[in-house]
Amino acid sequence: MSNNIRWGVIGCGGIARRRTIPEGIVAADNAELAVVYDVNSQASAEVAKEFNVAAVDSVDEFLVSDIDAAYIATPANLHYEQVIACAKAGKHILCEKPLGMNIEEAEKMTAFCEEAKVILGTAFMMRFQSQHQQALQMIKEGKLGRLVLGRAQLSCWYPPIEGAWRQDPDHGGGGSLMDMGGHCIDLLEMFFGKVKKVSCFINNSVHDYKSEDSAVVNLFFENGAMGIVDTFFCIPDKSSKNVLELYGSGGSILARGTIGQGDTGEMIAFLEDSAAAYDAQQGRDARAGIKIKSEAINTYLAEVQEISRAIINGDKPANDAKIGIQSQKVINACYKSAAAGRVINIE
Repeated sequence: MSNNIRWGVIGCGGIARRRTIPEGIVAADNAELAVVYDVNSQASAEVAKEFNVAAVDSVDEFLVSDIDAAYIATPANLHYEQVIACAKAGKHILCEKPLGMNIEEAEKMTAFCEEAKVILGTAFMMRFQSQHQQALQMIKEGKLGRLVLGRAQLSCWYPPIEGAWRQDPDHGGGGSLMDMGGHCIDLLEMFFGKVKKVSCFINNSVHDYKSEDSAVVNLFFENGAMGIVDTFFCIPDKSSKNVLELYGSGGSILARGTIGQGDTGEMIAFLEDSAAAYDAQQGRDARAGIKIKSEAINTYLAEVQEISRAIINGDKPANDAKIGIQSQKVINACYKSAAAGRVINIE
């Protein structure tokens, strides 16, 4: 395998055009963009012209091109057939989340790629955010003591838009929970481990499209910690601070703006002696905590470089298909909980 992975892209709009192509594939030192395809030929032609690569007119033409790997950034209802087609052609794959439309599709996609001996990665790029990685290291070192509670928030203003596939569950699998809540749940599982059971509410609080615009999830992790995810398509962007809160018996890590598409945010650790005596006054120290600063790392670049490295070395990527399957299991349980009005155990 060459030290430079030749990438093709299926789906040239949205996140691919804004972020993953220019900031990830083109910028990576172990990757290059070679071929693009989109059902909208104008979109693929524009991307091809901008980055001086070939645009093809069909998936079949895409699959016979001289590429090593495919980045799939299409609506979720197309992921299954496109991943299978790429695997049959011997192409490694980075697929945007969700990994298919449901658990069954995610598991079949994974099994097929394993049989075809190609790597399948899931695009949960927020795992690579440098402050998230520092927080994870602090947790591994026991700085927070016994983990107790995590909260992750991601909301935006997403009004009705004609043809927007995230607003139709038949195309996106769900609304704010599937789209943004998936990132939040995945992050909390990175910090706290697997979720054991959930309870969930979803609603159309403001917008009347088919997918939910509001979701709140309560999580119970296998290690006994609990979590909260709140994610809305009906809160103005500047009003949502994309809060991340991690609490344990030894302190907390509190962040704003680290969740999202950016490179950095504000993160502060408040660490205490977990053996301290009970304080009947419940005093609060107003002094600032420890600011967790780190070199800003573009998460799309880190994501592409990671899976390209895995392809070159024949390794498993950090964002493998297993986290995509786990995400589907938890989100499926969330939707079941919302429909049934009860706690659902993860299968």
